[in-house]
Amino acid sequence: MTDGDSRLQFYALYLTRFAEGFGFITLLTLLPTYINTLDPQATTVLGITISAGFIIGMYTTGFTLAQTAAVVPLAWAGDRFDKRTMLLGTLALGVGVYALFPVVDSSASFVAIRALQGVAVTGAGLMSLSLVGQIAPVGTRAKAIGRANAAAFAASIVGSLSAGAIYDAVGFGPIFSIIVVLMVVAWAGLYVFLEPDETRVEGFPFTDLAVNRKLITISSFRFQYAFAVTMVRTWIPIYAGTEMAAGGLDVAALAVAVTVTAEKGTNMVGQLFTGRLSDSFGRALFVFAGGGSYGLISLAIPFAPEIGGAIGAPASLPLLGATPPAYVPLVILSGLLGVVDSFREPASMALFADEGTDEGGVASSFGIRELVWRPGSVAAPLMAGWLMVEVSMASVFFVGGAFAITGALAFLGILARDYGKEALTAW
Repeated sequence: MTDGDSRLQFYALYLTRFAEGFGFITLLTLLPTYINTLDPQATTVLGITISAGFIIGMYTTGFTLAQTAAVVPLAWAGDRFDKRTMLLGTLALGVGVYALFPVVDSSASFVAIRALQGVAVTGAGLMSLSLVGQIAPVGTRAKAIGRANAAAFAASIVGSLSAGAIYDAVGFGPIFSIIVVLMVVAWAGLYVFLEPDETRVEGFPFTDLAVNRKLITISSFRFQYAFAVTMVRTWIPIYAGTEMAAGGLDVAALAVAVTVTAEKGTNMVGQLFTGRLSDSFGRALFVFAGGGSYGLISLAIPFAPEIGGAIGAPASLPLLGATPPAYVPLVILSGLLGVVDSFREPASMALFADEGTDEGGVASSFGIRELVWRPGSVAAPLMAGWLMVEVSMASVFFVGGAFAITGALAFLGILARDYGKEALTAW
């Protein structure tokens, strides 16, 4: 394979990451619109009353449950058979799923199609990352993964900022036409440029990888970090947009979008460079430093009003209107979270890719990575909602930050026990 052929394979995979990310964030952005349009009502099934709130919750939970159920079989199939074929198949499923969204006419059909979307997103994500990690030489793995993640973050930024505006102008149909075209182009790029995957793994790689020492060590961090990121990343826009009586800043919708974009933008730009650095200086150091710093910055978020007062933050901003003193510091802190997470993410992913490649099950290794994240991604919003109502808005960020710090310290402690003074440079 020439360098030019290799580059074309990576570009096809990066485009796939962009198309997948654009579809995912567009649906997330339009969820409130679907809720308003479908207007879920309480109903009775087999004598059991199902509340409107439960139905609304299923708009998201149906997607998440399908993702969770799909991880193991898709990861196993990716290692057992051709990952290229699996990726083309799940991307084709995505094309069909997004083509169906404009014809949704009930909550039941929306939940069903969202579940299919969960399978498509999981398959495309697992296979594309597995192939990036497998194709890249070991010394450039984090660099390649960082660029793949940057493509997904770019899609998140473009999708979240454009979806609402396109809907307001032309409705649902054209938005999904754009997604379908993007995914068809990505499918064609993969079909033309991506070479068949000749690796075949017999048996069930999850069995050996589940007791892999490095994966257990990184999972000790990742399990706790999932709570931190889910709580903090989800509650920054909630903090920005909720009423002051509920502990928020009560800024306009565009200003809320800016807080989200600040984190995604800095993360995207950072991962273009930080992956290469972790290839050179080691994975463990970047995971520990990025994860621990995420916790420290999270702890600072409740002090945004005091920081804003100290620096003389403006009372209004162009296009955004009136903003309280806490707003500018919140945007800066959100951006800093993206910076430090850009150090952590490609290094962490490269560790899973390294072990999966060495042990003959890269898709299964990424599958374990997904499964370790699931408890935090499901439980953290429930925990944060309770904290926000029963304790305070600030407590959400204190608890979220604490999870990141304890995760980083647990990671360091295990490494120190195994490697002593070489703990952060051993990997």
